Amino acid sequence: MRNYPQIGVQVADVLLPRPGIDLQKWAVIACDQFTSQPDYWEKVAALVGDAPSTFHLILPEVYLGTPEETRRIQSAQETMRRYLEANLFEAYTGLIYVERTVGEKTRRGLIMALDLEKYEFTPGAQSLIRATEGTILERIPPRMRIREGALLELPHILVLIDDPERTVIEPVAEQSERLPLLYDFDLMLGSGHLRGRWVDDPSLEQQVVRALERLASPEVFYTKYGVNHDKGVLLFAVGDGNHSLATAKSVWEKIKAQVSPDHPARYALVEIENLYDEGLEFEPIHRVVFNAQRDMLTDLKAWFGERLTLQPCVSEEEMVDRVHCPPTQNEHCFGVISPQGYWLAQVHQPDSNLPVGTLQTFLDAWLKQASGAKIDYIHGREVVATLGRQQGNYGFYLPAMPKTELFRTVILDGVLPRKTFSMGEAIEKRFYMEARRIA
Repeated sequence: MRNYPQIGVQVADVLLPRPGIDLQKWAVIACDQFTSQPDYWEKVAALVGDAPSTFHLILPEVYLGTPEETRRIQSAQETMRRYLEANLFEAYTGLIYVERTVGEKTRRGLIMALDLEKYEFTPGAQSLIRATEGTILERIPPRMRIREGALLELPHILVLIDDPERTVIEPVAEQSERLPLLYDFDLMLGSGHLRGRWVDDPSLEQQVVRALERLASPEVFYTKYGVNHDKGVLLFAVGDGNHSLATAKSVWEKIKAQVSPDHPARYALVEIENLYDEGLEFEPIHRVVFNAQRDMLTDLKAWFGERLTLQPCVSEEEMVDRVHCPPTQNEHCFGVISPQGYWLAQVHQPDSNLPVGTLQTFLDAWLKQASGAKIDYIHGREVVATLGRQQGNYGFYLPAMPKTELFRTVILDGVLPRKTFSMGEAIEKRFYMEARRIA
């Protein structure tokens, strides 16, 4: 491994499954996907069986809070030990260039480790590596129970760089055909194709490092964003997996006084992607409230008062089209779905900068008063519509946030409302493939 402390980067010792292991069974989707669809994870279990798989090394969050949680954590940690003892891995020191194709879109990224000493997830942080959304603190302890006893980490964290001139990842992509191929296969359950290459060329690695250093230089940063020097330089913005990175940070803070400064738990393996990658699209994250014992339409009217206009829609298509119509000035729109039909909610003179913030403020307050109700954050129009139409549920359909607004908004305003955006839909999420020792 090689450290570049000025930019918070470690070129890590990455573990990959040895030749002969079925990679389609090995790689599974991020644990925080399909949390309200246990049938997806049942299909994964059936496909994988007893074969070597990252499925046996993670806790799908569909099992959080269930009797399965403790057993699965213990089983995952023991399986890590067995895989290591059986020499199921080969180690590669270097960056890994990744291409992920779903449909007609291909995203490009680089696998590296980031220094948790340079990462903060608290609102208003000025660190080099930052969360982009609010962190739900109560979601961290169960994830800490997994990581604290783990020998390995498996990353599903996607971190963004704001590189409109395409100086970091794209030069590697241009030379990728000459790099050693590490894996190249179709992912399970219609999630596209994954290809990875080992960046074993020291000069190419140095080119990546120099380009990151330039993005992080004060001269470039303050000119680019036109902000005062009281704003700290932001190089890496967490796109997906914020709670996983916050968990890694929390574990490191807990143990760092008892271990050496270069302990592997100080770092977290991630994939970085360029905000300007044509294959990267920001998708909205919708909301579903389950077991609502009260009429949420009435409560919406009471909360927003005369600022709310609620219009019925004849179909899901009409609701979606109207949500995506350009709003008038000082107006936020979102869709509401219930067993009784579809509505367009228009909030005039909103207090938040984004529609998701306007809605989330209401939902947070409502849930405190709604005994037995629960909320989930949903990727994809079809899923939110299906769940929202079920008895006792309400779905909330949100517009997407333009991705070019991300860095400037985080720099100027701090973190976004939690679950503001998603980098692609559920099937496009990162699959577990690589691993790294953290103990």
